[in-house]
Amino acid sequence: MENASRAFVDAVRKSMRQIRAAIGTSTINPDLLTAAERIQYEGYLHREETNMAILELAKEEVTIKEIVRRTGYSRGLVRRVIRGQRSDIFRTRESSLELFLPWLDAQWAAGQRNGAELWRRLGQQGFRDSLRVVTEWTTRRRRADAARGGALNRTPSARTLARLMTIARDKLSRSETVPIAAIESGVPSLVEAREIIAAFHTMIRKKALADLGPWLERASSSLVAAFGRGVRNDHAAVAAAITSPWSNGQTEGQITKLKLVKRQMYGCGKLDLLEARLVAPA
Repeated sequence: MENASRAFVDAVRKSMRQIRAAIGTSTINPDLLTAAERIQYEGYLHREETNMAILELAKEEVTIKEIVRRTGYSRGLVRRVIRGQRSDIFRTRESSLELFLPWLDAQWAAGQRNGAELWRRLGQQGFRDSLRVVTEWTTRRRRADAARGGALNRTPSARTLARLMTIARDKLSRSETVPIAAIESGVPSLVEAREIIAAFHTMIRKKALADLGPWLERASSSLVAAFGRGVRNDHAAVAAAITSPWSNGQTEGQITKLKLVKRQMYGCGKLDLLEARLVAPA
């Protein structure tokens, strides 16, 4: 199950270029960038030059080894470029502001434009990040308003998009529904990948071994083809997981408990102390 979810996140990463085009973030106005974003954007332009050089060689069916020799780039970098894993304009992570964006939008619309005051109010709601995160957001919004609608819409991270695409539509806010709807209409291959992953989960839950063959055929030509190949290579193990009533859930739970206790001890406890905390006295 976890590997299937990771496969969908990877599929989203491969589709980031189409996603940005679908939700209107493929064009960047440098006048709307903060100082930190401008540095990232200049780095993106440099990466694009590197990417184009590698992709041109790949189109000519030059081997990875030969591309490495001609360009001097590492094998890992060349592989990431060919797989489409190095095309983000901003190297985004899930923002700590994400959960508070609807509230911030409402405050902005109500006329509250002071970053420090917004940060103090956010702290009362549980926000724990620094003042700079909020002031960067207010600076970006202020510049976007000055440009009269030329707002800079940053594409969420691949992990965030994967989570939003797998949540029931009635549980999404309006600000989340609009980009997801645009992605679903603009990147149909990603919708297909989501359906394939959902079908895999359903097959496991319903113990439907007969669906495994058709599922493998469908997955082989999709964005999650690599995950499908992994399932095909471990066909016997996957078939046993579908048909067998046994699970390693108890084992995984005990491992999680062990890691939790170890981290509570800050890694300073030796095996005898760890055993004393986990094993009941005789």
